[in-house]
Amino acid sequence: MDQGERDSPPAAEKKGAVEEDDFGYRLFPDRNKKPQSFLVRSLFTFHNKCQVMLRMTLETSPYAQLLLEAMKQSGCTVFNDRHFSCENCDGCVSGGFDAATSQIVLCQNNIRQQSHMNRVVTHELIHAFDHCRAHVDWFKNVKHLACSEIRAANLSGDCTLMNEIARFKFGLKGHHQTCVRDRAIRSILAVRKISKETAEKAVDEVFDACFNDLEPFGRIPHCKADAKRAYRDFQNRDRYNANL
Repeated sequence: MDQGERDSPPAAEKKGAVEEDDFGYRLFPDRNKKPQSFLVRSLFTFHNKCQVMLRMTLETSPYAQLLLEAMKQSGCTVFNDRHFSCENCDGCVSGGFDAATSQIVLCQNNIRQQSHMNRVVTHELIHAFDHCRAHVDWFKNVKHLACSEIRAANLSGDCTLMNEIARFKFGLKGHHQTCVRDRAIRSILAVRKISKETAEKAVDEVFDACFNDLEPFGRIPHCKADAKRAYRDFQNRDRYNANL
């Protein structure tokens, strides 16, 4: 999984043996369970609330709307019932992108507010967009994972001023870049059993190129107004291209 993927690895056969990387699936235990019936799922408030908030995000968030349209134009149409799954997760994560199934996991037990849902959906849709447009080796190439995590942190609103203040993190010059770097490293360490030094090296080696890759937004959307302008520009760009 990318936090933000399937077949859990076999357990170590000998005591003390090095545990194989499970690619973050331990954080998403419902991935290995049989799907519950609609009747059973409808009895759980978390699941219903998750579905309602997801629908609201897809219908009203300019971040999500831009990404959905960009993916459709790239040949990767996203369907609500196929590509999103509300599940219970480990307490440290809010969502993830399962590259093995091309499915976004939303942690229904950890997402309680609409603004949080908006941000998680946007973050994971950026991973899905990267998965659609490029040959991303999520499982074996940590630089590919690092690049997508940088882009997701940079473009999803994870590092807006208000979110950083809510985390009691303050800074002026270069603070946005610092936040993006730190959150990318944190996400990698959550889903890969590698050292912090290895994660930091991967992020640093691709940071400039991936931080400056602003597709499909064309700009860093620091707020909802920025995202609306980016969405409008994206639509206008498409109309212009269609008339060439």
